[in-house]
Order: sequence, then structure tokens, then C-alpha cells
Amino acid sequence: MTALVSHPHREHRYRPAWWVPGPHAQTLWGKFARRAPSLPTRLERWSTPDDDFVDVLRLDAGPERPRLFLLHGLEGTVRSHYVGGLLHMAHERDWGADMLIFRGCGAEQNRAARLYHSGETGDLSFAVSRVLEEFPAAPIVFCGVSLGGNVLLKWLGERATSLPDRILAAAAISVPFDLERGSRHISVGFSRVYERHFLRTLRRKAETKLARFPGLFDPDAMSRARSLYQFDNVVTAPMHGFRDAHDYYSRSSSLRFLDRIRRPTLLLNSKDDPFLPAEVLNEVASVALGNPCLTMEFTERGGHVGFVSGVPWRPVYYAERRVAEFLAAQLEVGSNQQTPKALACGL
Repeated sequence: MTALVSHPHREHRYRPAWWVPGPHAQTLWGKFARRAPSLPTRLERWSTPDDDFVDVLRLDAGPERPRLFLLHGLEGTVRSHYVGGLLHMAHERDWGADMLIFRGCGAEQNRAARLYHSGETGDLSFAVSRVLEEFPAAPIVFCGVSLGGNVLLKWLGERATSLPDRILAAAAISVPFDLERGSRHISVGFSRVYERHFLRTLRRKAETKLARFPGLFDPDAMSRARSLYQFDNVVTAPMHGFRDAHDYYSRSSSLRFLDRIRRPTLLLNSKDDPFLPAEVLNEVASVALGNPCLTMEFTERGGHVGFVSGVPWRPVYYAERRVAEFLAAQLEVGSNQQTPKALACGL
């Protein structure tokens, strides 16, 4: 098969740090070596229509300033290294920001008989509607990371013809566009280290949920699960109304929603991402080439949410800089009162 993976323009080219070699070092660097910036953020708790709650991490700015809406990755928290980086990027530009913390990922377990998953977009719609109502003059841009990127792209496709005009653009970093192939890929080789980490925390949350809601899923089947695929098959799928893992992955993968997106959207992934087989990006490129709203930047190296460059005493986190540049450019288009649909999507 001929590779369709795109390469960035010269001015946007990512240069991997020589001192962070290989996909796994890139993937793990931020978690173990990066210091979180000090930012004036605060947490709010919002009641949801189903008598549950979500927490939202907020960064204040003027009521008419742009706002960045952020979605974190699988088992992410307010302490995830990319969260501080992206919020710092927003703060430098005097943007406000709102990060939806998925149910079960906050400091306190949510109340409902469910958690979160890779295709759940209801809470995103709820939270975005509240931000739009609270800031009626502010343009909104989005960034989703990993699982959060999948949720974001799926939502943009689902809501393609009903998005408010003030939603101008989006960016998605290290997205697992095909959840089933990603789930199987993370079970091979060194990537199993990540899988075991996710399974440990997910199993703990599921056990807490089962103690409160007996019969939610089969505890014996969960105890036998040794992979994310098996866990999703016996826990995530039944808990959230899917027939099995295949049904969950098929209905939730963002790959099948990309052709519907009608806002300028940056897709930033690396071909050596240990969470996703590289051939998936060829399929993403095939779809994206037919949708002028999508800007592909698929690099040779960078790991999963890594993209570390620079020098050891001054590391540069390329993904955050590129996202900031892309979103700022779309905000400038919006400030000229020309629609992203006409200018960036060519529609």
C-alpha cells in the first residue's frame, strides 16, 4: 500500500530531541521529567442533567477573550504534564481555558452507574453549552489529547451542522483514531507497560463502582482480563450499553467521523506512536485528503504525546507550540469576521 502519511511544511517541521531517543523515551519524558508550571487555575463542580457531576479546571481571562476547551487522555488528571503545558500556552496569550475532567478522573468518584469512555460526547456537549452561555462574546477553540482527541473529533463530526459560529477551530494530539487496532497494538512488546498501568487504575475504579452498583458487570470476568481489549469487553462495554468491545470500538472510533468535520482541525500524530499502528494514519490521511477542514501533520517520530525537541537545559514541547500557532491563526481568521467554513475549509 502506498503511504499517504503527510509531512509538515518546512516551517512547522518537528525536530526530535537527540537526548530523548526513541518512541518510549518521548512518551515517558513528560510524565517523569517535566515540571508543572504555576498557573492561577481553579476547580469547579457542575451538576449534570442525570444527577451526577463533572469537575472542570478553569483558567480565567476577560469575558471577551478567546477560550481554550481542553480534553485529557485515558486516565488523565489535572496533573497530566500536557495539561500544564497547554494551559500555560493559553495563559501566555491571555486566553481563558476550561478542561473537562471526565467522570471518574477527578479527586472524587462520580455518583452514576457509569464512568467515561472513548466515545462519550454527552458531557462534552453539556460543558461546552455552559461555557458558551457563560461567555456569550468569547470565541472558543478546542484541543483534545489522546482519548480526549478521539472524543473531540467524534463530537465535531456528530455536530457538524449544528455547531455555534463561535466555535472556530480544534486541534487533536496523538489520537487513537481506530480504537480496536490501538487496543490490540498496546498489548504487544514494550507497550504492555502502558497497558498494565492503565489496567491497574481502571480496575480499581471499576471495583469501586461495582461495590456501589452490584450487577453492573461480571467481577470474575474482570479479574481474568489481562488486556485493555478484554477489560473493555467485560467492563467498559456492558457498563455503557455496548454489546461487546468490538461494538464499543466500532461505534466510538473517530476515524469514521472525520469526513463530517466542518471546522478547521489540526491532526498531530507520530508514526512511531506506541499506542497506535502506523498504518492507521494512512487511512486517516485518505479520509483527510477529501476534507479541506483537516490539516494533517504526521511526523516520523515523537512517541505518544511526546514531541520533545530543543536542548537538555531548555526542552521544547513542539505539540503545544504547534497547537497554539494553529489555533491562534484560526482565531485571527475569526476576528476578521470571515467564517472558518469559507476560509479554512474551502466550503
